[in-house]
Amino acid sequence: MSTQNYRYVSQLRAESEARGEARGEAKAVLRVLDRRGIHVPSSVRDQILSCADTAVLEGWLDRALTITSIEDLFD
Repeated sequence: MSTQNYRYVSQLRAESEARGEARGEAKAVLRVLDRRGIHVPSSVRDQILSCADTAVLEGWLDRALTITSIEDLFD
């Protein structure tokens, strides 16, 4: 395997890890909302699970700790 191939493997691994991290953050947001008894419509669930931006997800996770309705998550 050439050095160039290692670069692609590393890039693929980094992308895969980033997707996994985002997926974990999304699941954490949903878990907190569930534990707090906040109903999450399927369209919102899909929006959260499809988000790949960890910074956005971290903001949602922080807000999920204090909001009283799902509408407040995106404010």
